[in-house]
Amino acid sequence: MRPLLLTHCGAGSDESVQDAADAAGARGMALLKRGRSALDAVVEAIVLLEDDPRLNAGTGSRMRVDGRIQMDAALMGGDLEAGAVAAIEAVKNPIRVARDVFDTPHVLLIGPDAVAFARSKGHDPYDPATPESRRRLEESLAAIRNGRLPRYARKWKLVELRDTVGAVARDRRGRFAAGSSTGGTSFMLPGRVGDSPILGAGLYAGPKGAVSVTGIGEEILKRVLSKFVYDRIADGLTSQRAADRGLALFPKDVPIGVIALDRRGWGESCNRSMAWFVSERRRTL
Repeated sequence: MRPLLLTHCGAGSDESVQDAADAAGARGMALLKRGRSALDAVVEAIVLLEDDPRLNAGTGSRMRVDGRIQMDAALMGGDLEAGAVAAIEAVKNPIRVARDVFDTPHVLLIGPDAVAFARSKGHDPYDPATPESRRRLEESLAAIRNGRLPRYARKWKLVELRDTVGAVARDRRGRFAAGSSTGGTSFMLPGRVGDSPILGAGLYAGPKGAVSVTGIGEEILKRVLSKFVYDRIADGLTSQRAADRGLALFPKDVPIGVIALDRRGWGESCNRSMAWFVSERRRTL
């Protein structure tokens, strides 16, 4: 089967980071063309996105209101195997730790125990903070101090988003994989976990295809968005129509993006600007 891969830099990203989406896509496709698995391609594509300080994953992740950085990441294969980490700190590439969890009997490790697991697997201590993440923290704290923090349901309209990064892939053997990684969003309380490491919410893969989404994690969780899109693909819709159906679940003031693929083609749908890559320009409508 013809290899296929999509990447994204998050709902709200723009042309200034398009090169990151393209570079991640090129890295993943290089592996697929050499016969590597969809899972390997997704991991390596997301590693490149995590290493880009302009993006909100890995290096450059958003700081929580106490100044800490806690990150989430997950992987899922078309055989329904998966690995994820949530609220993990002091690692460079959460997606690589998620890949290590993939090889255990578990699906999700969280917090300090996820960090301890990472150290046991050889992941060195790493500070993902950047001057930009510190600046954003000061802006958030100033908004809180000045009483400008609106109610939860309305505050997202005031937040500049460069949210979750992600990738989906199909390899030569027709195997699917999906992945996501995030540093969260503004005004996060310590311990907050969004949609990214939750199977069916931030990502989903199965024998029919793969889906990765981006946007307001709490809203995505409520609608189990990735599984919704995957189920539409399993029912026979094309990836494009399934992605559009998923996007239609949300009001327009909630930023959401979806990438998906199946055996026939691919789909992308977003209600904001989004830097993304696809390895071929044909799609099934």
